[in-house]
Amino acid sequence: MNERSFTPAAGRFAPVRLYDPVVALTRERLWRSLVAMHVAPRPEDVVVDVGCGTGSLAVLLNRVEPRATVIGVDPDPEALAVARRKAAAAGGTPEWRLGMGDAVAGIVGAGTADTVVSSLVLHQCPVPMKRAVLAAMHETLRPGGKLVIADYGKQRTAAMRLAFRVVQLADGKADTQPNADGILPRLIAEAGFQDVRESESVATLTGSLSLYVARRA
Repeated sequence: MNERSFTPAAGRFAPVRLYDPVVALTRERLWRSLVAMHVAPRPEDVVVDVGCGTGSLAVLLNRVEPRATVIGVDPDPEALAVARRKAAAAGGTPEWRLGMGDAVAGIVGAGTADTVVSSLVLHQCPVPMKRAVLAAMHETLRPGGKLVIADYGKQRTAAMRLAFRVVQLADGKADTQPNADGILPRLIAEAGFQDVRESESVATLTGSLSLYVARRA
């Protein structure tokens, strides 16, 4: 997959500049804070944000532990330009690299990351690409490294399934329905991760967001 074949951050019909206002509808502050809590970066850690988009999570993690190395990877040059401006305004120092999620091990180096994070990316990918991205995340982590994913997970109630239709309209039902059916924990385990668990579930106006944590053996 090349940089021209990804689903844009704000979906198929919206420009990147609308991404941050749209994602605010997902109770963004809450779930990003929960991600930061699970990442718990340490001073010498290397933390890689796969599909970092406009950089909000990478900037937050850099603010939580400025001495950690935070690397944001995304295939969209326009989104990375927003991320750079956001980091500069916050006085942060994340690194930004252009590339697809399934190539992240080659971009940052295999076995180099203490933690790999990703938010609101996998629901936009076809199942084969979900598998490829998770495999690349596994390769990027050092042994014992941590995976933290925040994304749309199983939509367990009628209200959440109804709300999730907005996401499916923006990103396509074929790619998003497997997430709604609860596929991610199985795919994470199949990629070689251990101790896979759904640690949090957050109800939002656009459906239920889940936080998944796991580790590389």
